[in-house]
Amino acid sequence: MQKKQFRIGELASKLNVEKFVIRFWEKEFNLKTTRSTGRQRFYTERDYKTFKQIKELLYSKGYTISGAKKILSSEPEEIDKNIIASQKTTMGERSLPDEVVEQCLIVRQQLKKLQELL
Repeated sequence: MQKKQFRIGELASKLNVEKFVIRFWEKEFNLKTTRSTGRQRFYTERDYKTFKQIKELLYSKGYTISGAKKILSSEPEEIDKNIIASQKTTMGERSLPDEVVEQCLIVRQQLKKLQELL
């Protein structure tokens, strides 16, 4: 039996991204999540599928945030007609492995912490 709801840390772990990435995508894609009375986020399996699709569009298929938004809001048969070349990154089919992207995110987070210390 699968869990009906899980927290942001569990979602981030399932997607192999940092929690701040989840919060960023939530804001950028205007995703509404269930919150407890203490304002803690809870995610459903459906939310997981949405975030997984976002990750695939951005990391694997090379879309920009704008392009991914159009994909998510389009009907399947309309996708190819609505996306213009500038909404897809030049990496396209040559996308970076997830491990490289993850390491870049970790380095970015560490640099931000270092900058705060200075």
